[in-house]
Amino acid sequence: MPLSPLEHDRRYGELDQVVRAYAGQPADDTPDRPSQALTAYLRHTWHTRPWALATAQEQLREYSRNPPGRLRLRLGEFYAIPDVGLPESDIQEWLSCIADHIKHSVETGEAPPPAAPATHWEWHARFPELAQFLGGWFSQDMPDEFDDHDAAVGDYVTGTHPQLVARLAGELRELLALDLDESDYALAVAELGMEVDPPAPCTPSGWLALVADRLSSPAPDYGPPGPG
Repeated sequence: MPLSPLEHDRRYGELDQVVRAYAGQPADDTPDRPSQALTAYLRHTWHTRPWALATAQEQLREYSRNPPGRLRLRLGEFYAIPDVGLPESDIQEWLSCIADHIKHSVETGEAPPPAAPATHWEWHARFPELAQFLGGWFSQDMPDEFDDHDAAVGDYVTGTHPQLVARLAGELRELLALDLDESDYALAVAELGMEVDPPAPCTPSGWLALVADRLSSPAPDYGPPGPG
């Protein structure tokens, strides 16, 4: 029978996070140089969940040494490595190479410095609520569902828990603090799921700033209701 969620996470949870970081990226790690995908994983994980790195290294190492045998394959009790563009015969060596890089990073304390996200995975890992907001409310269907961008923002605010709204406001401020070129902000919102242009005449960063201001403004207080 397939692995239970608890057993999957115990054996392969962090390994899965590492491999997911390679979505759309080449698995071109070498013993001397980590790939861009692994660098993105290290950068994000060092600054958010540094304790997970040791688990990642252990799970990668264990899988590379003991890939699923025929019985586990037949029963479905194994983690299937997604296609990363490598021949199956190279997967074990690649996993071991990744584990070596993570081990070196942990033992030496060498972490990639803070920087703008470099991969699709890193954009979504760093700005999860912004990805939910842009991908859910500003897909290509947005013009059919809302009168304008402001109406879509209003729908998000009224239908979303205030704590998540506050989280989105914080992620917007963090993204704007990266001080990217305007073309890079256009790339950022596209990576995070936005499929429509910002409202004219706003640039991507200008519209993000307007949304952040709206989310950060307290709701008007009209006082207690009057009599009758």
